[in-house]
Amino acid sequence: MTNAVSLAQQASTGVSPGFRNRIINGGMVIDQRNAGAQVTNTAGSVYTLDRWVMYGSQASKFTLQQNQGSVTPPVGFTNYLGCTSSSAYSVGASDYFGFQQIVEGLNMSDLAWGTANARSVSLSFWVRSSLTGTFGGALQNSGATYNFPFSYTISSANTWTYITVPITGPTSGTWTVSNTAFVYVAFSLGAGSSFSTTGGAWTSTVAFQPTGATSVVGTNGATFYITGVQLEVGSTATSFDYRPYTTELQLCQRYYTFSPYGTTSYPSTGGYARGYSSFKVTMRTTPTIAFVDAGSGGTSIGSSAYVDGLSNTYGSLTAAGAGTYSWTANAEL
Repeated sequence: MTNAVSLAQQASTGVSPGFRNRIINGGMVIDQRNAGAQVTNTAGSVYTLDRWVMYGSQASKFTLQQNQGSVTPPVGFTNYLGCTSSSAYSVGASDYFGFQQIVEGLNMSDLAWGTANARSVSLSFWVRSSLTGTFGGALQNSGATYNFPFSYTISSANTWTYITVPITGPTSGTWTVSNTAFVYVAFSLGAGSSFSTTGGAWTSTVAFQPTGATSVVGTNGATFYITGVQLEVGSTATSFDYRPYTTELQLCQRYYTFSPYGTTSYPSTGGYARGYSSFKVTMRTTPTIAFVDAGSGGTSIGSSAYVDGLSNTYGSLTAAGAGTYSWTANAEL
């Protein structure tokens, strides 16, 4: 019976039961970079919880943190991503604020987007805000030349609400099936008229949200919490695809990983410390390596690094003397 159910599920979704959800860390359980610390947005993009990146056209308008506000998550979840507005900012026509996950093309190859056989998907999530009204987000291809703005309603403030958004498969647009970006799944916290348009359909207009969506950054201290984010094949959303913690962590480590202090200690040779370490998993592409010195309070130290087959790294550290150091490897989309 179990095998029959698994095979039926695989036939209906196009993937095995182990990867029904194309979103990684949708339950917001992994935070390798910040270990739960708060992050403030910049005038650009900053990765926060694993696989989730915050963006903004203006700096210091909102903060993001794992379990910010310490509210009780919805039943079945232990973590959430929390955003808080830092001021009552009046969003200009060319402004945009929010957070998103960039999904790799190799994980979406079966969708046949951009062809007559494009498959529909469902986006689902749990959301809670101190504000009520119509909120928005968007799916975008890698060049933002094809966009699907979507809207959803939060009717009760400070109450977890389950949202499902059916999305028709796009028969046009450029969708790259490789280890590069395939689709951006964005949740808007406010966007101006230059980045808003009619929702509910695919369009070539660049948009982060439908016109008229609630601006979270427009109210000082407004909160927006989310968890259980799932993107799956099919026009009907199903229950959240829970994966073992180790599996979820390894999926995240394809894009970002690090070594703790003290795990790599090497004697100096001619004023240079030399080291060799292995990544936890094979990374998406050759990562950017950065080294920091444990003995100098986590100060970044200049280095050269060589990556072998996306699996290992070694480098020469421009810090005299022996000591322990930590490295980070970043292969984000």
